[in-house]
Amino acid sequence: MFHVSVDNYGIAVGNKNKTIYLDPNKQPNSDFIFISHAHTDHLYKSVKENGNKIITSKITHKIATHRGYKYGSTCEEHDFKLLNSGHILGSNGLLIEDELYYTGDISIRKRAFMNPAIIPRAKTLIIESTFGHPDYVFPKFESTIHKANLIISEMYHQGIPVILLGYTLGKAQILTNVFRHWKPLIVHDSIDEMNRLYSEFGIRMDNYITFSEAEKNNMLSSHRPWLLIAPIASCKNGFLHYIKKKYGALSIGFSGWAVKPYYKYALGLDHCLPLSDHCDYNDLISVVKKCNPEKVYTFHGFAEGFAQNLRLIGFDADPLVYVRSEKAKTSVKLDTFIGRSKS
Repeated sequence: MFHVSVDNYGIAVGNKNKTIYLDPNKQPNSDFIFISHAHTDHLYKSVKENGNKIITSKITHKIATHRGYKYGSTCEEHDFKLLNSGHILGSNGLLIEDELYYTGDISIRKRAFMNPAIIPRAKTLIIESTFGHPDYVFPKFESTIHKANLIISEMYHQGIPVILLGYTLGKAQILTNVFRHWKPLIVHDSIDEMNRLYSEFGIRMDNYITFSEAEKNNMLSSHRPWLLIAPIASCKNGFLHYIKKKYGALSIGFSGWAVKPYYKYALGLDHCLPLSDHCDYNDLISVVKKCNPEKVYTFHGFAEGFAQNLRLIGFDADPLVYVRSEKAKTSVKLDTFIGRSKS
């Protein structure tokens, strides 16, 4: 029998006198720690060796190590199965004893080289609900890429350079892959670092030059347009503001939040197109139905609303909420302990 709870470290699952923390925000005292992927909001700084056994993929471990996180070696346990979660390279959900499934961040859509998540049957499901609201329904991946290509084509026709903006790890590699036919293709140096790691694991990342190389060779000052892939940021960001002011480039941001028109204006970008490495609302419903659990726990994003909607269609669902203290009677959503950065 599994016991699922939340404390100020994050989500904990207890079973057979063993405790495993799922993507904790800081180092807990537990038997196991599962790290689903290498985005910084799912990593924590290891401060001491206290017997934690780390469960994660080799790819996630390598990327995390490259980013300065040190966890030592990983362990393999027969009771745990890592299943591709379709989020970024190396991301996994965790199936415990074939009965409890934790999704981590998840996507069931094929996007370039990213394959859809593998969804098992399980009695208990712990599912992320970042976009667990009916307003967040994404267009098809191919439709978004086609729309972006039309904008780029029009800008190239006018001699205007274009900046594509996405998360440094995950989204930027997809953008590098699907827009590699545009020349010259330039990538921000921080994205090049992640591209090189992807290349080591067999994902084609080539036919581009880095931003520092392009500036050194005065490629940006020429009269021909170019395409730059850079980390997503507000137009007030120093780098983006510099590029737009100096070269008159047009900006296109890619995010699931772009479903809402205000997102473009909040960042001050010229265009924002819906493209996410997470499930949208309908995809989340599909995951729950395919898993067909007896009990569902929701976390992150619209956790409370998504749990309520799942109850309306017949599932026993509750949001994971951390109660700070019985005396204070203060509930703190799990979002408080999971940052929003996806770098």
